[in-house]
Amino acid sequence: MREGLLPMPLYEYRCVDCGPFDVSAPMSDVRPTTACPACAAESLRAVTAPRLGRGRTAAMRVLDSTARTASEPAVVSGAIPGSPRTPPRPVTTDPRHRMLPRP
Repeated sequence: MREGLLPMPLYEYRCVDCGPFDVSAPMSDVRPTTACPACAAESLRAVTAPRLGRGRTAAMRVLDSTARTASEPAVVSGAIPGSPRTPPRPVTTDPRHRMLPRP
């Protein structure tokens, strides 16, 4: 986002054939109907919850990157280079614990 520009609010419209879509517009130019971007049919504005908190804070960056990993997961092909590979050590050495059930 460029400095000095404020983000415009998003408004949700619902097309009868195509479903919901979002339109970003200034509050002074919002119309009760608009053309669907897919089929150009007139679509009514839907009443939705306000979409607040879309700033560029550190918390929003973490939420955005977490949401991105759901659709674009990082692929791991092996251990991290330079990290020591140590075998897991036993949790306990008490022989009585061997008889306990394991998950």
